Amino acid sequence: MACNDDDNSSSGCGFTEQHALRNVSKLQAEASTPLPVALRVALCAVMVVVITVGFLGNAVVCLIVYQKAAMRSAINLLLATLAFTDIMLSLFCMPVTAVTVVAGDWRFGPEFCRVTAMLYWLFVLEGVAILLIISVDRFLIIVQRQDKLTPGRARLLISASWLLSFCLALPSTAGRRTPGSPGHRPGCVLGYVESLPERGYTVLLAAAAFLVPMAVMLFAYLRILNAVRRNAMRVRNHACPAAGLAGKTGLSAPRRLPQPSVDVSFKTRAFTTILILFLGFSACCLPHTVLGLLAAFSRRFYLSPQFYPAAVGALWLSYLKAAFNPVIYCWRIRKFREACEEFVPGHCRLPRLPGRGRRRVRPCSIYVCTETQSAM
Repeated sequence: MACNDDDNSSSGCGFTEQHALRNVSKLQAEASTPLPVALRVALCAVMVVVITVGFLGNAVVCLIVYQKAAMRSAINLLLATLAFTDIMLSLFCMPVTAVTVVAGDWRFGPEFCRVTAMLYWLFVLEGVAILLIISVDRFLIIVQRQDKLTPGRARLLISASWLLSFCLALPSTAGRRTPGSPGHRPGCVLGYVESLPERGYTVLLAAAAFLVPMAVMLFAYLRILNAVRRNAMRVRNHACPAAGLAGKTGLSAPRRLPQPSVDVSFKTRAFTTILILFLGFSACCLPHTVLGLLAAFSRRFYLSPQFYPAAVGALWLSYLKAAFNPVIYCWRIRKFREACEEFVPGHCRLPRLPGRGRRRVRPCSIYVCTETQSAM
């Protein structure tokens, strides 16, 4: 129960206030313990790997799309923008956080703390917006059978998403959050706020960076999975009707292989890659979102000794997405692997396995895509 100024004269409220102040002082003393040296060394090693992979891997993605005109499709422009946001995180946010964790103290001043927070949310919001655009595009193609995203429209959506992300991230520079607030935090992290506008802004960031995009993408992917499953059952039930007819009549009727819908089929297969990116985004960003909301609304949790280690871990888990995406590209996209080989010197390339020719097309995956069906 909160106490107003008029109630401070009552003995009960005064006792409660003094007791609360003693508890806060005790919690601040407990929370001032830095991270153990061994943990900081381990985190430093992980940080170096994440920064290196996040920068180099995403730089290759941007370089491939920039150098090869054939790779400048709408989806590749979106993926290149997503890679660019991860590069910016690797350059402007991760090193500062790494130095703070290793040194055990924030050494860049309160102004730079606000600027870093704004840049972090700018790049995170833009990356989420790109994933959301890709998810809606997959939904329209596979479920609604409407391929409306052209490279020109993709550029327009990218520009609009950058503008919207900047407008949402800019108010973070005007907040009252300072490094070390309330005097025991050795880093620039989200903290407890009491004013209604700042709490509202915290909820807005959580909703824009995770909650709303997560709900929309989850709905889109569930609909896509349902459509893919329904089409797979339809194809199995109507596969090769001529074979059954020939068996009954004893004639060997010539079979005409249906022509596959290459464009829609390819984009449906690419959906699996986008789904993996979505799952990685969810796993990396969920802890940071939950922790930020808890810290903003729970003063006791913010002042507890568990908050700072949890905040550092959640922040670096959100950074891990920058290194996760290039690994997925290399694993799932053959053109990306082939383009990466061009950047590797000839004497450093691994020899190709003998006897590995062109991949055979599975007969069960070749079928006509009618007006009421979407491809697998």
